[in-house]
Amino acid sequence: MNNTYQRWCEDEYFDADTRAELKAIADDPQEIKERFYKDLEFGTGGLRGILGAGTSRMNIYTVRKATQGLANFIIKENAQAKGVAIAFDSRHMSPEFAKETALCMAANGIKAYIFPSLRPTPMLSFALRELGCTAGVVVTASHNPPQYNGYKVYWEDGAQITAPKDKQIITEVQAITDFAQVKTMSEEDAKAAGLYEVIGEEIDDKYMEALKKLVLRPEAIKEQADKLKIVYTPLHGTGNIPVRRVLKELGFNNVYVVKEQELPDGDFPTVSYPNPEDKNAFTLALKLAAEVDADIVLATDPDADRLGIYAKNEKTGEYESFTGNMSGMLILEYLLSQRKELGMLPENGAVVTTIVSGKMARAIAKEYNVALIETLTGFKYIGEQIKFFEQNHDHEFLFGYEESYGCLEGTHARDKDAVVAVMALCEAAAYYKSKGITLCEQMEKLYQKYGFYKESLFFQTFPGAEGKAKIDGLMDALRNQPPKQVGPFKVTALEDYKKSVRTDIVTDEISALTLPESNVLYFELEDGAWFCVRPSGTEPKIKYYAGVKGADAQDAEEKLEALSKAVVEL
Repeated sequence: MNNTYQRWCEDEYFDADTRAELKAIADDPQEIKERFYKDLEFGTGGLRGILGAGTSRMNIYTVRKATQGLANFIIKENAQAKGVAIAFDSRHMSPEFAKETALCMAANGIKAYIFPSLRPTPMLSFALRELGCTAGVVVTASHNPPQYNGYKVYWEDGAQITAPKDKQIITEVQAITDFAQVKTMSEEDAKAAGLYEVIGEEIDDKYMEALKKLVLRPEAIKEQADKLKIVYTPLHGTGNIPVRRVLKELGFNNVYVVKEQELPDGDFPTVSYPNPEDKNAFTLALKLAAEVDADIVLATDPDADRLGIYAKNEKTGEYESFTGNMSGMLILEYLLSQRKELGMLPENGAVVTTIVSGKMARAIAKEYNVALIETLTGFKYIGEQIKFFEQNHDHEFLFGYEESYGCLEGTHARDKDAVVAVMALCEAAAYYKSKGITLCEQMEKLYQKYGFYKESLFFQTFPGAEGKAKIDGLMDALRNQPPKQVGPFKVTALEDYKKSVRTDIVTDEISALTLPESNVLYFELEDGAWFCVRPSGTEPKIKYYAGVKGADAQDAEEKLEALSKAVVEL
């Protein structure tokens, strides 16, 4: 390890700033260890890590290495002729990493199409299909803290890479053991060779048109747009321009943007954590909402693929927060009910969600007679289902959502899209307002109609090299000695996605699971309750998901509290 550190300090291949940064930690063996104890792992989605010099950090060298591996894979697939699309967000080093990616691709004879400035992740998914590219890269660390950045890889269908390509690309990246194997070239040379093209604004225009085609009730928007007050914050990220543009073009004129969070800023100075799942991210937006008496309050994360919402409860005058499951259910019920009313609900319609998302979707899908398909955690698996539908002609995709505040209406993108989610939610709000109903009241109607479903997510963090061993130990213990009872609930079945086996605890019957192999344990409990445990793919965390169905709001609350407490004690 120290040899690698010495090499990074001395080799002229690394720029002067990198060498200086590393020489400054010469007397700190722990810091050297943290930066060099491993190579930054190219995981199943790409890279994510802390910015800085060293093999375990995000920097131009680790980004180039990943890109060289991806380029080698593209060439092996004989797919280099179609090029690669590249987008980036508002984080530190995002434009630099995007440019390095483009120049490495160009040096390998693969044409790079790069956005001129920051764009939401779903726009990369849209652009690469529109341009007919083989692959796409978006430089983002989504909602991670400011010291992080990342690099996500997409394939020609517009979704993030899945099996077997993810493992094949990882193998290519790991095969590069020396930075000297990595190619790059100057921007001038790349442009002269016709291998570097800046994406024009016609792609932005086409994306907007694709979104507006999804509107179901233009007359409700027309009637209510001037009455509906919307507060919006892009949380210093990429959502500001596209979100405001789509709302404006649809006629929503009362959109108040949180001034302090409007402009891109990689430090995210007004929030400790730029994540719409975190209530603290809404502090400034809720203050503005109270001042202007807003109906709804919206926040998108830095790469604008997740949407968080609050809505005003007219009875209490308070703003109530909606979980990702709740906002997903609001949009889902709206889309299916309106499509049914308009005679636009296909016979083979399908809704796609993940095994850890809320279970109300099962009841809604049943009500409208559409298929509900559950995948592993991660929107890439939802995107993959759209590809399967198109290949097999068996289903028509209507809506996809996951509990972590991401959803997708339409097939213009193959990843979660907060811009389309904002549009769908504002359309639903306008429609219900035309019927004299607020979003809070509509949510209450859903509970009355389908049952009081309630979910929670909590996690434990175990950083560094020691943390991984701890997480592995916890998973092994649960896998090898599964509990028979969790709080007030008996365990009825265990689904082990690593072994691809479902065990019925009551009958001991064993059956095969068809989803891809993954380190996930899912416990079915009596009374419609469940919980699920999985290590995070992008952070040093182990995540616990739990859900219940209650007879009323209080019953659901009490059951969830008892279950969550019991899961923590496990």
